[in-house]
Amino acid sequence: MKILIIGDIYSIVGRQMVKYWIPKIKKEYENQFKIDLVVANGENTTHGKSLCKKHYDELKNAGIDIITTGNHIFGHPDVAKYINTTPDLLRPLNYNPYHPGNGTILVKVGNKKVRVTNLIGRTFMDKSDNPYFALEQLITIDKQNSEEKSDIHIIDFHAEATAEKLSFAWNFDGQVTCVVGTHTHVQTADNRLLPKGTAFISDVGMTGPFYSIIGAKAEEVIIRDKKSMPAKFSPADGEGQFSAVLLTINDETNKAQKIERIFIHPQAPNFKIYE
Repeated sequence: MKILIIGDIYSIVGRQMVKYWIPKIKKEYENQFKIDLVVANGENTTHGKSLCKKHYDELKNAGIDIITTGNHIFGHPDVAKYINTTPDLLRPLNYNPYHPGNGTILVKVGNKKVRVTNLIGRTFMDKSDNPYFALEQLITIDKQNSEEKSDIHIIDFHAEATAEKLSFAWNFDGQVTCVVGTHTHVQTADNRLLPKGTAFISDVGMTGPFYSIIGAKAEEVIIRDKKSMPAKFSPADGEGQFSAVLLTINDETNKAQKIERIFIHPQAPNFKIYE
């Protein structure tokens, strides 16, 4: 099984990139492999913050099966109105339990049951419940309920600190199939299999404007950082980048075999897998 996991989609440029690259990757490699599931973080899709219903539909039409999010998910008033009717749009499982929406979903992919779970970190982030406790509870329920038991479990851990992401992944090594980090918008080069078999990367990266500071116009970010003056950030425009990982899972053991990086941008414009 092959699962394509796309990093934080940022603004119109990010939406354009997924619409272009998802079908292109599928077509170019259809003789070598089939992508069975597409997961993407969509919390920055609408003008760099949150995900309105129109843009949710746009991502679904682009071929994304499950959308994860993070700290900006409720930044648009649309979301609270429609998230309960779109179970394939996740908000962090360890958010306030009164928040609408779900933090995990179980889907059938061929003859496999695949669970995707969204969690958020606590270091340098807004308040949330303990992500370790939330996932431990979910894993226990998963094991006890035959109907809910997954063959494959993918985690999007939306967090700021690299060490927190590593600690979380090592703690659940061997208990889940894959832990990918999102949120920092910079793809890391530490994709690997942990000792007990869980695939990991600290951050998948951003799919959005290449000539930007993590998606925003550079000059606006510089005003704040250089002059300590208030500045409203706007999404950058121009050429885009596509950041993702390709996860390969053994169909017999349901274990991760490898996790490879994909980073397409104007200075490296062709599709390439980085092992």
